[in-house]
Amino acid sequence: MGKYALAIDQGTTSSRCMIFDHSGNVVSSAQQEFTQHYPQPGWVEHDPIDIWETVRGTMLLAMDRIGACGKDIASIGITNQRETTILWDKKTGRPVYNAIVWQCRRTADIIDRLKEEGLTGYIRSVTGLLPDAYFSGSKIKWILDNVPGVRARAEKGELLFGTVDSWIIWNLTGGKVHVTDYTNASRTMLFDIHRLDWDQDLLKILDIPSCLLPQVKPSSCIYGLTDPRITGDPIPICGAAGDQQSALFGQCCFKPGQAKNTYGTGCFMLMNTGRQAVESRNGLLTTIAASADSSVEYALEGSVFVAGAAIQWLRDELEIIKKASDSETIAMSVPDTAGVYVVPAFTGLGAPYWDQYARGCISGITRGFTRAHLVRATLESLAYQTYDILTAMEKDSGVKLESLKVDGGACQNNFLMQFQADIIGQKVIRPRCVETTAMGAACLGGLAAGFWNDREEIRSILSVERIFSPDMPESRKDELLDGWHKAVGRSLGWAKD
Repeated sequence: MGKYALAIDQGTTSSRCMIFDHSGNVVSSAQQEFTQHYPQPGWVEHDPIDIWETVRGTMLLAMDRIGACGKDIASIGITNQRETTILWDKKTGRPVYNAIVWQCRRTADIIDRLKEEGLTGYIRSVTGLLPDAYFSGSKIKWILDNVPGVRARAEKGELLFGTVDSWIIWNLTGGKVHVTDYTNASRTMLFDIHRLDWDQDLLKILDIPSCLLPQVKPSSCIYGLTDPRITGDPIPICGAAGDQQSALFGQCCFKPGQAKNTYGTGCFMLMNTGRQAVESRNGLLTTIAASADSSVEYALEGSVFVAGAAIQWLRDELEIIKKASDSETIAMSVPDTAGVYVVPAFTGLGAPYWDQYARGCISGITRGFTRAHLVRATLESLAYQTYDILTAMEKDSGVKLESLKVDGGACQNNFLMQFQADIIGQKVIRPRCVETTAMGAACLGGLAAGFWNDREEIRSILSVERIFSPDMPESRKDELLDGWHKAVGRSLGWAKD
C-alpha cells in the first residue's frame, strides 16, 4: 500500500494534480492552464492533446515535488469537466477533431429538432436531463455529421468516444482500457439512469454507432493500471467521477437532503436524493451521484453555465481587474451596485431557465456607474443564480435546506460568501480544504484501493474553516431579488431569430 492518494482534476481551463496523505492533507500539487479555442461565436473547443499533456505533466510534477515514485501512490482518482466530447482513433490515439466543450452552443439546432419531434419527455424520463446543447449526445452527432470521413470510420469500429475521464484513462493505460463511470455517462443524454445502460433508442435517434461507447462502471472501482512507461511503477486507477458529483462526495454529502454548491468556471448545486431518482418539476436535472460501492445513488442538480468565468471575463476581456482575488476588495469599496445587475448569460442560461438563446446583459446603468459597481454586480450574479437553483431544489425535494456547503475557487471570496448567505437566508459552510472536487476523486480512488476504510473515515478528516450567517433585512433581500429577476427577463431569447 502506497503512502498517498493522487487526484487528477481536469477542469475547463486547467489540469491539476493533487496528492493527499491519509489525513486528507494536500502534500503536493501542480497546475497548468491550456488554450481555449473559440472558432465562432458560441463555439468552445479544447485540443485533446493539450488536455492529456497537461494531465500527464502535472501528475509527474506533483509526484516529483515530494520525491514520490509509482510505488508511493496507492490510487489514482480522476475528476473531470463533464459533457465535453472527444472522438479518437482507437489504434493511433489521435483525436479526429478538437474536444467540443460543455459550454459550446453549436448544436442548438439539433436540440431544437429533438424538441420539435416531441422527444423532450422521453429524454427526461430516460436520462434525467432536459434536451440541451450542454450534453454530449448532440456534440457526438455534430462531429460525425460535419468532420469529413469520421462517420464512415466510426461505423467501421475504428473510433472511440469518451468524455474527458475516458480520454485520460485510455491514455494512462496505454490504450488498454476504454471505460467511463456512471456519473459521466449520466451527462451524455444517451444513458438510461434507471437501467444503467446506453439507451438504444436515443442512439438511433441521434444516429450514433454503439461501438463508439465506453464500458460503464461504478465511480469507485479498479479500472486498470497505468502504463509503466508513464509512471514507472504501475499505479491502480480506481476512481472516476464528473467534477460536480466528485465535489458532492468530497463534501461528505452522503445522506439524502444534503447539498453543496461549487463555484468554478460554472456554478453547480447538487443535492443527494439517495436511492430515489427525483424527477424535477422546476427546471432541474436528475443525475447519478458518485458512491463508494456498486449501489447507485441519485442527485438533483442545478447548473449555472457562467460563474467564475464571469470573473475571468472581468480580468481577461475587460481588463478591469488584474487578478481574480482583486474582485473582493473592489466589490467592497462600494456599498451596493448602484442599482445595476449583470446577467452573465454568455452561453445561454442553465437551470431553472434553460434558455440556450439567452445572452449576457448589464441592466440599470446610470451616469454614476463605475468599475467597482460592475465588479460587485458580477460577483452578486453568482449568488443570485444560486438562489434560483436552491429555490427550485427545495420545491422538488420538499426539503428546506438548513445550510449550504460550498467549495471551488470563488468560494474563497469572503464578500461573495457573505452575500450568498444573505440572499439565500441560510448559513454557508466553507471547508478547510475548498478543493473538494479533487478530494472527492482522491477518496473514491482511495476507498477502492483500501487506502481509506469507509465513508465514516472520510467524514472524520473533513473540517470546517468558516461559517457565514445571513445578516440582511428580508425587505432588502426581496428588493434585490425582484431587480435580479427583472434583469434576467431582459436577457431571455436574445439570440433567437
